[in-house]
Amino acid sequence: MRTMLRLQQRALQAYAMAANNPLSLAVQFADQRLSAQLTRAKLRRWVRAAQFAPAELTLRFVDAEEARALNRDYRGKDYATNVLTFAYTEEAHSDDTVRADIVLCTDVLLKEADELALPLEQHAAHLVVHGVLHAQGYDHEDDDDAAEMEELETDILAALGMPDPYLKRH
Repeated sequence: MRTMLRLQQRALQAYAMAANNPLSLAVQFADQRLSAQLTRAKLRRWVRAAQFAPAELTLRFVDAEEARALNRDYRGKDYATNVLTFAYTEEAHSDDTVRADIVLCTDVLLKEADELALPLEQHAAHLVVHGVLHAQGYDHEDDDDAAEMEELETDILAALGMPDPYLKRH
Protein backbone atom coordinates (compact mmCIF):
# COMPACT_ATOMS: atom_id res chain seq x y z
CA MET A 1 0.00 0.00 0.00
CA ARG A 2 2.80 2.43 0.88
CA THR A 3 4.55 1.66 -2.43
CA MET A 4 1.34 2.32 -4.35
CA LEU A 5 0.85 5.69 -2.64
CA ARG A 6 4.46 6.63 -3.36
CA LEU A 7 4.02 5.76 -7.04
CA GLN A 8 0.76 7.68 -7.26
CA GLN A 9 2.33 10.73 -5.67
CA ARG A 10 5.33 10.51 -8.00
CA ALA A 11 3.13 10.19 -11.07
CA LEU A 12 0.93 13.11 -10.05
CA GLN A 13 3.96 15.26 -9.22
CA ALA A 14 5.55 14.38 -12.54
CA TYR A 15 2.30 15.19 -14.34
CA ALA A 16 2.13 18.55 -12.60
CA MET A 17 5.80 19.25 -13.43
CA ALA A 18 5.61 18.09 -17.05
CA ALA A 19 4.75 21.61 -18.19
CA ASN A 20 8.18 22.71 -16.98
CA ASN A 21 10.01 20.22 -19.21
CA PRO A 22 10.75 21.28 -22.77
CA LEU A 23 9.15 19.08 -25.40
CA SER A 24 9.87 18.82 -29.09
CA LEU A 25 7.19 16.58 -30.58
CA ALA A 26 6.93 15.44 -34.18
CA VAL A 27 3.81 13.57 -35.26
CA GLN A 28 3.79 11.44 -38.40
CA PHE A 29 0.81 9.63 -39.89
CA ALA A 30 2.25 7.17 -42.39
CA ASP A 31 -1.16 5.51 -41.93
CA GLN A 32 -3.67 8.37 -42.16
CA ARG A 33 -6.73 6.55 -40.77
CA LEU A 34 -6.54 8.12 -37.30
CA SER A 35 -5.12 11.52 -38.23
CA ALA A 36 -8.48 13.33 -37.85
CA GLN A 37 -9.33 11.73 -34.49
CA LEU A 38 -5.92 11.82 -32.86
CA THR A 39 -5.11 15.48 -33.17
CA ARG A 40 -1.71 16.92 -32.42
CA ALA A 41 -3.15 18.71 -29.38
CA LYS A 42 -4.47 15.45 -27.89
CA LEU A 43 -1.25 13.58 -28.60
CA ARG A 44 0.82 16.38 -27.08
CA ARG A 45 -1.36 16.38 -23.95
CA TRP A 46 -0.91 12.62 -23.52
CA VAL A 47 2.84 12.82 -24.06
CA ARG A 48 3.18 15.70 -21.59
CA ALA A 49 1.30 13.71 -18.96
CA ALA A 50 3.96 10.96 -19.06
CA GLN A 51 6.99 13.19 -19.65
CA PHE A 52 9.30 13.40 -16.63
CA ALA A 53 12.27 15.07 -18.36
CA PRO A 54 13.06 17.29 -21.34
CA ALA A 55 12.23 15.32 -24.49
CA GLU A 56 12.55 15.19 -28.25
CA LEU A 57 10.03 12.62 -29.45
CA THR A 58 8.47 11.44 -32.65
CA LEU A 59 5.12 9.67 -32.68
CA ARG A 60 4.61 7.73 -35.90
CA PHE A 61 1.39 5.91 -36.79
CA VAL A 62 1.92 3.05 -39.22
CA ASP A 63 0.01 0.16 -40.76
CA ALA A 64 0.49 -3.50 -39.83
CA GLU A 65 3.01 -4.12 -42.61
CA GLU A 66 5.43 -1.42 -41.40
CA ALA A 67 4.92 -2.35 -37.74
CA ARG A 68 5.61 -6.00 -38.49
CA ALA A 69 8.77 -5.16 -40.44
CA LEU A 70 10.09 -2.94 -37.63
CA ASN A 71 9.28 -5.52 -34.95
CA ARG A 72 10.92 -8.27 -37.00
CA ASP A 73 14.01 -6.27 -37.93
CA TYR A 74 14.68 -4.73 -34.51
CA ARG A 75 13.22 -7.22 -32.04
CA GLY A 76 13.27 -10.50 -33.97
CA LYS A 77 9.50 -10.89 -33.58
CA ASP A 78 7.59 -11.43 -36.81
CA TYR A 79 4.25 -9.77 -36.03
CA ALA A 80 2.80 -6.30 -35.79
CA THR A 81 2.69 -5.03 -32.22
CA ASN A 82 0.71 -2.11 -30.80
CA VAL A 83 3.64 0.16 -29.86
CA LEU A 84 7.39 0.10 -30.38
CA THR A 85 9.71 2.55 -28.69
CA PHE A 86 13.16 3.29 -30.03
CA ALA A 87 14.90 5.17 -27.22
CA TYR A 88 18.16 6.89 -28.06
CA THR A 89 19.01 8.28 -24.61
CA GLU A 90 21.90 6.38 -23.08
CA GLU A 91 21.02 6.59 -19.39
CA ALA A 92 17.52 5.76 -18.20
CA HIS A 93 15.88 8.22 -15.80
CA SER A 94 18.66 10.77 -16.32
CA ASP A 95 18.28 14.53 -16.43
CA ASP A 96 19.40 14.46 -20.06
CA THR A 97 16.98 15.10 -22.86
CA VAL A 98 15.02 11.98 -23.72
CA ARG A 99 15.16 11.20 -27.45
CA ALA A 100 12.97 8.52 -28.96
CA ASP A 101 10.80 7.41 -31.83
CA ILE A 102 7.52 5.86 -30.74
CA VAL A 103 5.79 3.81 -33.42
CA LEU A 104 2.10 2.98 -33.00
CA CYS A 105 0.39 0.45 -35.24
CA THR A 106 -3.03 1.72 -36.29
CA ASP A 107 -4.28 -1.77 -37.21
CA VAL A 108 -3.38 -3.24 -33.82
CA LEU A 109 -4.62 -0.18 -31.93
CA LEU A 110 -8.02 -0.41 -33.65
CA LYS A 111 -8.26 -4.18 -33.18
CA GLU A 112 -7.34 -4.03 -29.48
CA ALA A 113 -9.74 -1.16 -28.76
CA ASP A 114 -12.52 -3.16 -30.41
CA GLU A 115 -11.65 -6.43 -28.62
CA LEU A 116 -11.39 -4.68 -25.25
CA ALA A 117 -14.53 -2.60 -25.93
CA LEU A 118 -12.58 0.60 -25.22
CA PRO A 119 -13.04 4.02 -26.78
CA LEU A 120 -10.37 4.51 -29.43
CA GLU A 121 -8.95 7.66 -27.83
CA GLN A 122 -8.69 5.99 -24.43
CA HIS A 123 -6.69 3.09 -25.83
CA ALA A 124 -4.56 5.40 -27.96
CA ALA A 125 -3.78 7.56 -24.91
CA HIS A 126 -2.71 4.43 -23.00
CA LEU A 127 -0.37 3.33 -25.78
CA VAL A 128 1.15 6.81 -26.09
CA VAL A 129 1.74 6.97 -22.32
CA HIS A 130 3.20 3.45 -22.42
CA GLY A 131 5.57 4.40 -25.24
CA VAL A 132 6.68 7.61 -23.53
CA LEU A 133 7.46 5.70 -20.34
CA HIS A 134 9.54 3.22 -22.35
CA ALA A 135 11.39 6.17 -23.90
CA GLN A 136 12.36 7.24 -20.37
CA GLY A 137 13.75 3.86 -19.41
CA TYR A 138 10.75 2.12 -17.89
CA ASP A 139 10.12 -1.47 -18.93
CA HIS A 140 8.08 -4.52 -18.01
CA GLU A 141 10.70 -7.24 -18.34
CA ASP A 142 10.07 -8.64 -14.86
CA ASP A 143 7.05 -8.67 -12.53
CA ASP A 144 8.26 -5.81 -10.30
CA ASP A 145 9.07 -3.55 -13.25
CA ALA A 146 5.75 -4.44 -14.91
CA ALA A 147 3.83 -3.62 -11.73
CA GLU A 148 5.62 -0.26 -11.39
CA MET A 149 5.00 0.63 -15.03
CA GLU A 150 1.33 -0.39 -14.89
CA GLU A 151 0.80 1.71 -11.75
CA LEU A 152 2.44 4.73 -13.37
CA GLU A 153 0.30 4.30 -16.49
CA THR A 154 -2.85 3.97 -14.38
CA ASP A 155 -2.00 7.09 -12.36
CA ILE A 156 -1.07 9.15 -15.41
CA LEU A 157 -4.25 8.14 -17.23
CA ALA A 158 -6.30 8.91 -14.10
CA ALA A 159 -4.75 12.39 -14.06
CA LEU A 160 -5.99 12.68 -17.66
CA GLY A 161 -9.49 11.66 -16.53
CA MET A 162 -9.30 8.14 -17.95
CA PRO A 163 -9.99 4.82 -16.21
CA ASP A 164 -7.48 2.13 -15.27
CA PRO A 165 -6.42 0.52 -18.57
CA TYR A 166 -5.72 -2.80 -16.88
CA LEU A 167 -9.08 -3.41 -15.18
CA LYS A 168 -10.49 -5.41 -18.10
CA ARG A 169 -7.26 -7.32 -18.67
CA HIS A 170 -6.67 -8.84 -15.23
